[in-house]
Amino acid sequence: MVRSLRVAAVQVGRVDRGTSRPVVVERLSKLLTEAASKGVKLAVFPETTFSTFFPRYYIEDQDELSSYFHKEPASGISDVEDKETRAFFAKAKELGVDVAIGYGEETPAGERYNTASYVSSSLGKTVGKYRKVHLPGTVEPFSKEPGVTNQLEKRYFKPGNLENGFNAFRAPGLFEKGVKSPIVGQLICNDRRWAEGWRCLGLQGVEIVCIGYNTTAWAPQLWGISEDSMTREEAYADAMFHHKLVCQANAYTNATFLITSARAGLDDGIHPLISGSMIVSPEGHIIAENKTEDDEVVWADIDLDACQQGKTKTFAFEKHRRIEHYKPIVERAGVVEPPELD
Repeated sequence: MVRSLRVAAVQVGRVDRGTSRPVVVERLSKLLTEAASKGVKLAVFPETTFSTFFPRYYIEDQDELSSYFHKEPASGISDVEDKETRAFFAKAKELGVDVAIGYGEETPAGERYNTASYVSSSLGKTVGKYRKVHLPGTVEPFSKEPGVTNQLEKRYFKPGNLENGFNAFRAPGLFEKGVKSPIVGQLICNDRRWAEGWRCLGLQGVEIVCIGYNTTAWAPQLWGISEDSMTREEAYADAMFHHKLVCQANAYTNATFLITSARAGLDDGIHPLISGSMIVSPEGHIIAENKTEDDEVVWADIDLDACQQGKTKTFAFEKHRRIEHYKPIVERAGVVEPPELD
């Protein structure tokens, strides 16, 4: 097991709309310290980790909206002006823990994205960055009434625009010299439901996919159902089923480990989010998962050489893929139905 690595899905519990960034970062730092104490070398945090999931709210106050974003310099998220955030990444470097983490990014040009960055502790800088491609929801709110769960990512973020979209990269410094570094890729929340992103990473030999998410457990307007069509308990179970279904299936069909981390809990006491933080093997099995809905470190030892069985046998892409037959995938965005037969 020369390519063995201890990794963690770091789940973050309830964060309310009024919870300040310093309070959140203090919790994140405690979780980071706990992960390091267990020998973890890679910790994956949720989507928009530094705040509540603000796209659920219709926000008219521009100062409030701006407060959810980090003004990221060209050098990366670990060099932001915000002192609490900068201290968090300095702590990760000190502890020797690589961090994959989601946040609201504001570029120097003022463009805003739902972003995740992988910050290497050995280099002290970002080595992989991803902007969410598959933004769910609507531009206009379902309702402006308090307590309604909207999904306004299309209002607050631009779609991801980094070159080639889904880029895998090497994570240096995790193994001794002479041992191949892990090949890592990142997706964010809704991306996990779309096979295209996974396959783009799989075609780069990805061995660890990092995914942070905020997944609502009750949003009938978003789902297009009536509130009496299922109970809240049934809705939670349904959301969890689909979360695990796409995560386990896509890890298996791309022969990769998956580390996926939830923002969980009942935000503001009224907005439920599922948990489901877990580490999945290249065979699609859950090897570690959360036990609570609160702040929690879910860790496991993984052997990256275990990816090779799938990559060289069942999913040996170079042997079995027939790209000449896949044109509709890249030529069409929507459905084109076949004609009726006379």
